[in-house]
Amino acid sequence: MAQSYFPGRAMSPVKDFPAERQLKVEDVQEAYVEQKDRLVNAIDSTKSILENIRVFNRDEWVVRYPQFKQPTLEKRPSGRRSLSFADDPLSETEVVLKQDLSHSISLATVNEDENSSPAAAAAQEESLLSSDFHVLRLDLKLGVNGSASTAASLVSQLEKASIANLLDERIATALSHVDKLRPRVEDTSSKVLVTGDLNAGKSTFVNALLRREVMPVDQQPCTTAFCEVHDAAENNGVEEVHIINEGATYDIKDSATYTRASLSTLEDIVGDNDTTPSHQRMLKIYLGDARTPSESLLNNGVVDISLIDAPGLNRDSLKTTAVFARQEEIDVVVFVVSAENHFTLSARDFLANASKEKAYLFIVVNKFDQIKNKDKCKRLVLQQIKELSPRTYEDAEDLVHFVDSAQALQPYTANPAFDDLESSLRSFVLVKRSKSKLLPVSTYLSNLLCDVELLAGANAIVANAELEQAKKELEVVKPVLEKMKKGREGLEDKLENVEEDGVATASNKTKLMLVDALDRVGQGKLGATTSSTTSSLSLPTYPGLLNVLDYARDIRKALLSSLDLAVKLAEDEARLTTCSGVDKIRGLAEEYLPIGVERNRRVFMPEAMFSGMRRAGKDKNGKGGMMKRRQSSYHSSSSSSSFSSSSTPTVVAGGLAGLGIGLAQRPEFLETTVEDLFDLRHQFWTHFGKGHEEASLSSSSSSSGKKALVKKSEYEEDAPLTALGLMSVGLGTLTMVGGQTLGAKGLIEGVIRVSDLWGNDTARKWIAPVLGAVTLGGIVYLILELPNSVPRTVGRRVRAQILSSHGSNGGGGGEEEEEGFVEAHVVRIGKETRKVLRLASWDLKSRFNNALEERAGEVRSREEMEKKAGNAHRYFGGVSEKTREIRGMLVVENVVVEGVEV
Repeated sequence: MAQSYFPGRAMSPVKDFPAERQLKVEDVQEAYVEQKDRLVNAIDSTKSILENIRVFNRDEWVVRYPQFKQPTLEKRPSGRRSLSFADDPLSETEVVLKQDLSHSISLATVNEDENSSPAAAAAQEESLLSSDFHVLRLDLKLGVNGSASTAASLVSQLEKASIANLLDERIATALSHVDKLRPRVEDTSSKVLVTGDLNAGKSTFVNALLRREVMPVDQQPCTTAFCEVHDAAENNGVEEVHIINEGATYDIKDSATYTRASLSTLEDIVGDNDTTPSHQRMLKIYLGDARTPSESLLNNGVVDISLIDAPGLNRDSLKTTAVFARQEEIDVVVFVVSAENHFTLSARDFLANASKEKAYLFIVVNKFDQIKNKDKCKRLVLQQIKELSPRTYEDAEDLVHFVDSAQALQPYTANPAFDDLESSLRSFVLVKRSKSKLLPVSTYLSNLLCDVELLAGANAIVANAELEQAKKELEVVKPVLEKMKKGREGLEDKLENVEEDGVATASNKTKLMLVDALDRVGQGKLGATTSSTTSSLSLPTYPGLLNVLDYARDIRKALLSSLDLAVKLAEDEARLTTCSGVDKIRGLAEEYLPIGVERNRRVFMPEAMFSGMRRAGKDKNGKGGMMKRRQSSYHSSSSSSSFSSSSTPTVVAGGLAGLGIGLAQRPEFLETTVEDLFDLRHQFWTHFGKGHEEASLSSSSSSSGKKALVKKSEYEEDAPLTALGLMSVGLGTLTMVGGQTLGAKGLIEGVIRVSDLWGNDTARKWIAPVLGAVTLGGIVYLILELPNSVPRTVGRRVRAQILSSHGSNGGGGGEEEEEGFVEAHVVRIGKETRKVLRLASWDLKSRFNNALEERAGEVRSREEMEKKAGNAHRYFGGVSEKTREIRGMLVVENVVVEGVEV
């Protein structure tokens, strides 16, 4: 939309002063008071606006400082400008300035102004001043000797807040000046400041106005103090000098604030002040003027007038600064310039500063009679005045005078040029008081309010742009945040399911594989049956009867190695399951993490799972055990990882007690006894406890099987060998051998009843054949059956020993606390799988939560930006409206008394 609240350079309330109204004497004061009261209200309103802007700048919005420049790349339509900001000079926006009937300048975007006619734009171009600040101008040009042509050189040195602070200080200075305007407007007297460059003839001009030589005059600078000349009537008719004491506020009724001196000592007083330049002395000079009120400026019979003779501008920096400051307290500036030198740099700076407030300056071109080419001098001086003070140039006939003040002091000598000057000055100061006293205040307020409009309009554009940007970004960011909030619970549930499913799958596979391995070992077979591994692991061949113990030991070691291999295979299956779980978690990351959030870049290394170092040791019972020192299988900032490179798992002699890790390297499991060849207890339980054993074996495949197996193995290991037991086993063996070799059941029964048959002759005849048969059966058993029975016997003992060893080393209290070989590995592998999956889940949760917080922060910041920008847009729009209302109160109309002659 069109930015209709954007002003341009400060404009005077009215371009040309309106026609003077001729009023009666009784109406002049009333009209003047009315305009004065209107200005006082405008001053108060302006002060309130400035104070509010400072507060808003400090607490709500960093006020930006705008800059304008005329496009130079090509011929552009009239009124177009390029808008940028001091803190961002490279970002430019093309705008169109428009002027309305109230002399207020507004801004429209280029697209919105395309329909305007070129003729109308050209007509406005002449009336548009260059868009710039008058009062709130900041000098942001830096570089070598201040040579930088743009504010771009400042960007690396000043931030947006720094420029806002500079602007705040400038507003504070303007507020200080506004505070001085009110007493000036309410003061009924008028102060006239006479200033100029050194040796321009200021003191001579003051003496000419007074028609007496009071101020010191010399070829070299004399006036080094502020000499304020008043009518002696204000001092009870006494002519004297009051030297204001340092640090005191002058009060004519309080003699403690000043020191009295005679007029004859004035030259010495001014000379003494020249020796102490650190203190700018203030003098009050009271003079009597015997001329009639129609001729005298001091004794005019209308208002109190004071003439202030100031030191030269380019005398030194201290006095020049003091003159700049003092001009803010006066109503009329009379600038004396030498016709020989024209306007120096210091004069130009002073006039540019004074023009911010005083549209009309009274300029005296002194020493004009000494110039030979007077026309050239006038032309050059007026040309410079046109550049420095356009309003003064427009009214040059009344405000610019070419005179020689020294000639006016000559008695009985006509000087019409100086008489015209004096008449114009009296008219400007006394008759046109609205123009000389109220209009400067109105001009300053108008310039200041236009600066405020410019500032408010530019910041309203920025606020509107940020508001639109915040809305657009919220349209992008807010749905993402809402989606993440809704998906947060679902992500956590899915991650938990992935973890639980992975652990359950790995645990079930481990349990099935190890239960099957134990069953196979119990049958004398290798626990691992994978074709890729059986080639490297097999049962040893039977070496013969003489090496049967070595054969049993090798079988034991092979079976134990197969169990170790079964554990490794279970771990490999867990690695595959974990890989699948990690891939699922990565898939969830792609599904739930928003675009722009970094994914987990670590590579999962399955081989790092279950890795670590184990060293042999003994448990508290002195039995072979294992002391564990393991590495983490998942990489974090302080540990090795299955998501990074890791060393190959290392297992040393001993194994881990209670878990069966490294069984083939544990000495207690490699010990071989004769029972590995002839398992008498097994034979006993086979013939006399078959039902119990079958029950035990069948229960081993169930969830409580390991407890029954532990009971059986404990009973088998701990039951003492008795004579009855040995006899029973022997009879059982004899029955088995006899049944297999001779097939004579009666013979067996006879042997059982050996005590009855001993006396039988027939029995005695069979003793030799029976003994032979037994001997032959034993030989046959050793040759044929022993190689096949040893693996089964060793397998049964290994299985029972593993379960028994775990029960004894489990460190637990009762049966309930003991875990079996299978369950121990199920728990271990499940924990490792859970650890990896949980760490991957935590990483994803962390990234998700961080992204959620970031998006929430982005939404909060955009919402805050939207709120602040909206408030700023409304605030600056209101400021622009308010300033236009105040500017409507600044129209000053000059009133004069009917029939008054000057």
